[in-house]
Formats: sequence, C-alpha cells, structure tokens
Amino acid sequence: MKNLSHTLRLAAASLLILTACAGAQPPADTPNGAVALWQQIQSANSNLSCDSDSQCHTIGVGAKACGGPENYLAWSSKNSDGAQLKALVQQHATARRADDARQGMMSTCTAISDPGASCRAGQCVINTRTLAIPADVR
Repeated sequence: MKNLSHTLRLAAASLLILTACAGAQPPADTPNGAVALWQQIQSANSNLSCDSDSQCHTIGVGAKACGGPENYLAWSSKNSDGAQLKALVQQHATARRADDARQGMMSTCTAISDPGASCRAGQCVINTRTLAIPADVR
C-alpha cells in the first residue's frame, strides 16, 4: 500500500508539472506576431548601403516592460525614407508589449541610450558603445 501511495503521489506531481509547463508555452506566432514582424523588419532593413554618415540613422526596436526600446538598429535613408520600417517597428513593439503582458514579464527598467549610426565601408552600422568606468575603479 505504501508503494502504491508513493507511486500515485509521483504520478500526480508529474501531471502537475506537465500541466504547468504546457501552460507556460508562448502562443504560436501569428502573421502579426512578434516573430513574424521581426522577420519583416529584417527584410525591410536589408539594404544598409550608404555614401555618408548623414544617410545612417537608428531606430529603437522591441519594447521593455517598463517602456522604451530593447535595442537599436541602424538603417539607411540612401534608398528608403524608412516609412515601412518605422511602421513595422511600431507594430513589433505593440506585439512585444502584448506578449510581455500576457506572460507577466518584468524588466530591469534600465534605459538603453541610442548609440547612433555611421557609414563604414559603405554600410550603415551601429556605433560601438563604450562603457564608462567609475573613477574609483580605475
């Protein structure tokens, strides 16, 4: 009887864990879901060619739970005004906020500053971020 009781408890615990894991799965991505929109953003931003720094811009992408973008992308205005890219980025941020709300996600609420972009070897690239080292550590 002791073994049966132990086996039943293990079976119940396993079922509970499986049920919890199944409920934690993110919803399947839809055509307007964050994953699909990210792929569209990458496609819309595939031409980063430039002749000068003035053609290189940045755009904040994603959405942190506390507000603001998760990161920045470089984009080029040489062959595009960026209207389609901006619309896709806005849709993506809305989808990310909805995903975060649905999953109860939280954020560190740290702000990510815009690193800017420049033209290097004919391509727009994000400027390298430098970390400030506190004076007492140097």
